[in-house]
Amino acid sequence: MNPLDATQHLARDFQTVEPCATCGSRIAGLCHKLDASALDDIAAESQSFHLAAKSTLFREGDPAGRAFSIIDGVVKLSRLLPDGKQQVVGFRFPGDVLGYGAGKTYPFDAETLTNGHFCRIERSRLDALLRLYPQMERRMLDLCLRELSNTQDQLVTVGRRSAEARVASFLLGLVEAYRQRGPLPAELPLPMTRSDIGDFLGLTLETVSRSFAAFKRQKLIAEPGQHRLRILNMDALLCLTEGESSQM
Repeated sequence: MNPLDATQHLARDFQTVEPCATCGSRIAGLCHKLDASALDDIAAESQSFHLAAKSTLFREGDPAGRAFSIIDGVVKLSRLLPDGKQQVVGFRFPGDVLGYGAGKTYPFDAETLTNGHFCRIERSRLDALLRLYPQMERRMLDLCLRELSNTQDQLVTVGRRSAEARVASFLLGLVEAYRQRGPLPAELPLPMTRSDIGDFLGLTLETVSRSFAAFKRQKLIAEPGQHRLRILNMDALLCLTEGESSQM
């Protein structure tokens, strides 16, 4: 399997299995624990589609008329700063909802890092479903609160932690993202580049590369192949996030 496609094991083509049966949203997203009636209504109101890696889902400033749920794949969210540099504001995984917010336009670009499978639904239709199904509305609130919590953690990471602690925190966050979506694989897909990680953590490409090299030298992690990561010492990475420096 192509490493960039490794996150796609949760989903199959809708032509060959029961609709929604293996969707990432059923496992960790908006459709989690919904009953058959709600799932039927969501399926009737939404459309599924595929995008290749490095495709644009939507652009910052586009009218926010639709919301998207990631069935499988990984998406990078970014904004273009006034100086022309890119600021990565997050990465999203199967089950995450994109493009649903208070504004009339999308506040960031959404680009696929892997081949992706998505559901899209008109904003007005999603709002109607949320009113119709209170359990779905509560689930959306839970997802929004989780995203807010992650944003707050990210502010602490960038503002208070050392470079190696930021990278360690990112790797542990990646582990948690995959753990929430099923059995944790021995080798984690790592579709984002060192540059993407640096833009997310407020670090240079060189600093991220040095941190990865140090972690491999200390046998905290291994990279058995391109875009794949193996965590060898979770406790040591956790210690780094809590302020214990490694010997770089």
